[in-house]
Amino acid sequence: MPAEVQVYNAETAAATAAPARKQNIAFAWFAGSLASCGAVTFTNPFEVVKTRLQLQGELAKATPNMVKPYHNVAQAFWVIGKNEGLRGLQKGLGPGYMYQIMLNGTRLGLYEPAKNALYSVVTGSASSGQKPIIPLNVAAGGMCGVAGAALGSPFFLVKTRMQSSSSFAAVGHQHHYKSSLDGLRQIWRQGGMRGLFRGMDAAMMRAGAGSSVQLATYDHFKSYISRKLSHRGFDDNSVYTHFMASMGTGFFVCLVMNPFDVVSTRMYNQKAAAAGHGGALYKNPLQCFYKTVSTEGFFSLYKGFLAHYLRLGPHTILMFVFVEQIKALGARYF
Repeated sequence: MPAEVQVYNAETAAATAAPARKQNIAFAWFAGSLASCGAVTFTNPFEVVKTRLQLQGELAKATPNMVKPYHNVAQAFWVIGKNEGLRGLQKGLGPGYMYQIMLNGTRLGLYEPAKNALYSVVTGSASSGQKPIIPLNVAAGGMCGVAGAALGSPFFLVKTRMQSSSSFAAVGHQHHYKSSLDGLRQIWRQGGMRGLFRGMDAAMMRAGAGSSVQLATYDHFKSYISRKLSHRGFDDNSVYTHFMASMGTGFFVCLVMNPFDVVSTRMYNQKAAAAGHGGALYKNPLQCFYKTVSTEGFFSLYKGFLAHYLRLGPHTILMFVFVEQIKALGARYF
């Protein structure tokens, strides 16, 4: 082949590669946002239950006479539904959508580029076609989760406070917001930009821990299942493969993330200090860890674990099944 043709082909490939990469990242962001919003629509009631179980008995030593409005997941679900109706079970859904777009749109959109960059630095080539390297997948997932949590922190703040609010069985400090916008407005008026991003450090720890496990283990489970069961139709594009990989992933994510989730919930829900700077109960996530464990015991970090899994397990399954199907549709029609 003549040299000028080779040069032309190389230039053409380079010119078309960049837009393709941008399009892939943009579509992955869109797919992640849409899939996670679809998933949270079904799982938000368990998020409400989990939030209230985690705030119940905050910094109080357990005694036989302690009054607990919520005894377990099923009873809490019944109490909230009976006294607050469907609106009570779906509290915080609006800011929940915005948080999912910021968190999962970012981390799922940037995960593959981040993973490819790390593989290129360490091995000299992108991750596609290589055997998965778990530490690199964990690092890529953690970085993307931290970035998404930082962007979505104000919405998680409003969501947590709206979900803890109850006129029937209140737990934790009560914030009375009429809507998501009213919540953002009140927080801005009281604390400005610092108020909107209060608790972001705890959320970044939570999302970093969860994302590093979720994205890496999902990759590993999907690869393992499609490799071992491909003869039974469980290939990379099979809904059954996505479902099974998501089931395994959800458990491990919940196991790792629940302590960070308890701390994050409490950091977000606490009232502001009298001086207006920081929180009234906890100055930072480490102090929240210490005060929670020293007062309520180690297993207080696993409060709401079942509700968390009942929320996170189906959410993980639905999100990854949705995102895989959206990607498949995108590859077919776009």
